[in-house]
Amino acid sequence: MNRPRQAESGVPVSTLTDSAHFGERDRANTAAVPDDGPEAAEIRTQEEVRARGDKTRQDQGPGESRVEEALETAAAMAEETGGLGTPGRPVNRRSPFMIGMLAAFGVAVAYGLIELIIGARSVLIIIGLALFVAAGLDPVVGWLVRHRVPRWAAVLVVIGCAAAVVAGFLAAAIPPLVSEATALAHQIPHYMHNLQDRNSGLGKLNVKYHIQDRLTKLITSRGGSLAGGVLGAGKLVLTTASSMLAIVVLSIYFLAGLPRIKVFAYQLVPHSRRPRAILIGDEILAKVGGYVLGNFITSLIAGLGTYLWLLAFGIPYPLLLGIFVALLDLIPVIGSTVGGAVVSLVALTVSLPVALATLAFYVAYRLAEDYLIVPRIMGRTVQVPAVVSLIAVLIGGVLLGIIGALVAIPIAAAIRLLLHEIAIRRLDKS
Repeated sequence: MNRPRQAESGVPVSTLTDSAHFGERDRANTAAVPDDGPEAAEIRTQEEVRARGDKTRQDQGPGESRVEEALETAAAMAEETGGLGTPGRPVNRRSPFMIGMLAAFGVAVAYGLIELIIGARSVLIIIGLALFVAAGLDPVVGWLVRHRVPRWAAVLVVIGCAAAVVAGFLAAAIPPLVSEATALAHQIPHYMHNLQDRNSGLGKLNVKYHIQDRLTKLITSRGGSLAGGVLGAGKLVLTTASSMLAIVVLSIYFLAGLPRIKVFAYQLVPHSRRPRAILIGDEILAKVGGYVLGNFITSLIAGLGTYLWLLAFGIPYPLLLGIFVALLDLIPVIGSTVGGAVVSLVALTVSLPVALATLAFYVAYRLAEDYLIVPRIMGRTVQVPAVVSLIAVLIGGVLLGIIGALVAIPIAAAIRLLLHEIAIRRLDKS
């Protein structure tokens, strides 16, 4: 087979001939363009740019040349549309890649939300309890607003009444506690003298069980742990006080802006379902408000009954114990029972028959509250069976302690309403 003759440089002669031919043709074309002004110069500039672009594409790799082509296409598209071009074809969401990526993204978001809720649990509990208090006090504020009282004034009136109740409790509790602590401090030297006296009852116990030696050994060996316990108790008190302050402040803000909060929450619901969501939401808030007011009334009855009973039998600290029982009665099912047990123990300082009579009084009051007072005051508003209330209080107490027990019944009422209005109706129609 005949091969093309090569020059001394190793390049085929035909290639050199073709290059010379094309060079002569380009020079001829360039010479054919008359040098008659700016137009000819612009044409020559465009040809030079095009020639440099072709040479650049030959020097670059295949990927870079495609990028240069995309850049030129983008420039031409910008000139044609005057903007960012027209949107392309949407991504196929049914492709295996998109399905896997969306599933992984959903799992990551769910895991992040769970971690966020666990980490911010204490703050979320404070916010939820403040919303619960605001929703419970909103019926009183609404009643004042309907009687031509501005909402800010109604909120101030409700806050003032609540502050008066707290101040009354503190005024009743602090003086007896201070007097008892002072009396105990004055009696400590007398107790120490009796502890060393072998003829006294306390001295005989000290000789038999070595109480003084045990106390001295406990203080010397575990002084650091006792100090740590005192510091831990102080930290707990400060944390509780700060949480209570946060709940009070948030409750005031939520109570003042509750109408706007409800409007914002209803805006998150689709417009076609918004009227029904408004009706269900208002019904849930009405149940929460009715429960809080009814619970307050029953607690007031429990405290007043305790105060009158203690006055009648001469049991000490009637006002303090009455307020104490009223506050404990806010905890449903078990509150008044615990309060009655404490008052019965205090009644032992009078006599055993008085303590037994006090215990019988609280058993009777417990039955009267469950079957007479609570059904008449908030039975129509909450509409939760007794068994459901007991189960809800137990579950709420296990999950969130006293706070869970406080909010368990209205949450159970809200869940029951949602099941009746949404789930059960759909199941009946299916």
